[in-house]
Amino acid sequence: MNSDRQIKYDVAIRSVPCPVQFCTQHSMPKLFLLLIVLCGSTPAIAEDSRPNILFYFVDDWGRFANVYASPETPSLNDLLETPNFDRIAREGVRFNNAFVPVSSCGPCRASLVTGQYFWNCGSGAFLNGRASDWKTTPNPFRSMTYFPDLLRESGYMARRAIKTIHFTASKPTKAERSLPQQPYRRYGLYVSEAKTEAETQQRIEETLNHPRYEMRRVLRSSAALDQPFFFVYGTINVHRPFAPDSGEKQWGIDPDSLKGLIPRFLPDVHDVRRDFADYLGEVQAADAMFGTMLDELDAAGQLDNTLIIITGDNGIPGVPRGKTNCYDLSVQAPLMVRWPGKVKAGRTVDDFVNVMDIGPTLLEASDLEIPKSMDGKSFLRQLLAEESGWINPQRNQVVIGRELHFHSARDGNLPYPMRAIRTPEYLYIRNFKTNRWPNGAPYNIEDIDSAGNYDRLAESPYRDLDASLTKAWLLANRDTQQASQSLEQTLGKRPGEELYRVTDDPDQLDNLADQAEYAEVKSELASRLMTVLRDSKDPRLNDDFDRPPYVIPPPVTAKQ
Repeated sequence: MNSDRQIKYDVAIRSVPCPVQFCTQHSMPKLFLLLIVLCGSTPAIAEDSRPNILFYFVDDWGRFANVYASPETPSLNDLLETPNFDRIAREGVRFNNAFVPVSSCGPCRASLVTGQYFWNCGSGAFLNGRASDWKTTPNPFRSMTYFPDLLRESGYMARRAIKTIHFTASKPTKAERSLPQQPYRRYGLYVSEAKTEAETQQRIEETLNHPRYEMRRVLRSSAALDQPFFFVYGTINVHRPFAPDSGEKQWGIDPDSLKGLIPRFLPDVHDVRRDFADYLGEVQAADAMFGTMLDELDAAGQLDNTLIIITGDNGIPGVPRGKTNCYDLSVQAPLMVRWPGKVKAGRTVDDFVNVMDIGPTLLEASDLEIPKSMDGKSFLRQLLAEESGWINPQRNQVVIGRELHFHSARDGNLPYPMRAIRTPEYLYIRNFKTNRWPNGAPYNIEDIDSAGNYDRLAESPYRDLDASLTKAWLLANRDTQQASQSLEQTLGKRPGEELYRVTDDPDQLDNLADQAEYAEVKSELASRLMTVLRDSKDPRLNDDFDRPPYVIPPPVTAKQ
C-alpha cells in the first residue's frame, strides 16, 4: 500500500473503537462480545499493492518529442522542447517502433480499449459515418470487453477526462467534490486571444489548471477509497484547429527554422513551415499540461508509485500523408513508459509494438488475465528487460489499416480501404479500391477558404484531410508545378499495391511494387498481411464495410 493511502487507511482504522472496549462500555452480552472478538480476529482483506496507472493520451500526437531527435538525421524533433515527455523516457523506457493500428482517432481508440484490430470493433471501426440505424442494429462494439473495466472490476478506481476511451468510470467521491471544477481550455486557441501580457499569463495558468485539478481529484478519490487508480487523460489541443502563428508567438518556434526539415513530398514554403510550427507548438503545450500532472503526483508522494504511459492516437492532421493514411508520418507513434522499481531507466526498445498492445500490457502488469478475444500482445517483457535494443527479434512487424474517416468524403459516403504491414525494412500497402479518392474527392476545389477553415471542413475538397494552412496553400497554388506535383503525389489516386524500402526512403516516395527485383519481397509481405487479415476475419475481405449497417448511402433525391 502506498504512503498516502496507508496514512488514510491507518487514520480510518484508529477511528473505529476496539470491539471489547465498545461492548464493555455498552454492557453487551458476553456471548455477543465473544462473537465480535472472534470475527475481529479473522485475517484482514489483502491490501492492493499494485501501482497507480496514469495514461496520458494525446489526440493527433505523432512521433514528435525532443527525445526522438537523432544527431545522425536532422528532423523537426531537433526544434522541440518537451522536458516532461523527455523525462519519462529518461527515467523509463522509450519505444522506437511504436505504431497506431489505424490513423483515425475513433477507430484507434476503439482498437486500443478492446485490444482488437479496429476492423473487428463494429461501429468503432469508423470515425464518422456510423449508420443512422445503429440503435436498432446489433452493435458489437458496445458489448465488447474494455480493458479499463477489467482494471476497475479488479479493484482499481478507473477515471477519465476529456477525449479518451470507452469504459465505465468509477463514481466521484465526496473527497474530490470539494475541489472546484476547472474548464478545459485549448491552449493555442485560448491563449492566443489574450490582448496583454498579463492576460496571456492568466490564460496560460487557466489552461494548465484543468490537468492539474483533474489529477488532484483523482488523487483524493484514490486516497479516500484506498484504491490504486487508473486515470486516462486525453488532451485535444494538438488536434486542429490551431491559432495561426501560435507556434512562433507562444513558443518561439520560427517557421523558417524548419527549412530543410519538411517532408520531401510537401513544398518547403513559408506557409507550410508556419503550419508545422503551430503543430509543434501544440505538442509543447501538451508537454506543459502533462508537467502539471507530474507535479501533483510528486506533491502527493505518488510519483514513484505510478506507472506512467504516454502516447498518441495518430499522426499530424491537415498534412497530406499524415493523419488517415498508412505512411510513417501518419502511423508512427510516440510511446514512453516510466515505472520506478520495475522499468530500468534510460532504456530504448526497438521491438515493434502497436497501440492496441497497451491494454494487454497493463492487464498483465496488474496481474490480470488477458482475454483471448484481444489481438494485441503484451509488451511487459520489453518493459521489464534490462537491456536496450531488440528484446524479441521475432517482434518485427505491425499490421495497420483504415476505412472511413469523414463520412461524405466520397460519392456514396464510401470508405477508402487500406491495409498495410510495416517491418524494420519495408512498408507494404494494399489499396483495395483504386478507383476511389484516398483523402476524399476534390469537391469544390475552387473553394480555398474551406480548405483552410476547419469550421467549413464539410464543404471542402479532400475532406479526409483536415483544413489547414498547408491544404489551403496547395489548393491556392495548384496550377504551379510545385503544388500540382505534391497534390498528385499525396492526394491523387493510388495503385493497388505500394512497397517502400523505408531504410533508404523514409518519406516513402519511391514505390517499388512493380520492380522485378522486389517481387519476392512484395509477395512475402502480401502473404504475411493477408494471413493476419484472414485469421482475424477482417470484414473488408468480403467488402462488408461498403454496405449497411456500416455505410448508409446518401438519400436519393426524387426527380421533379
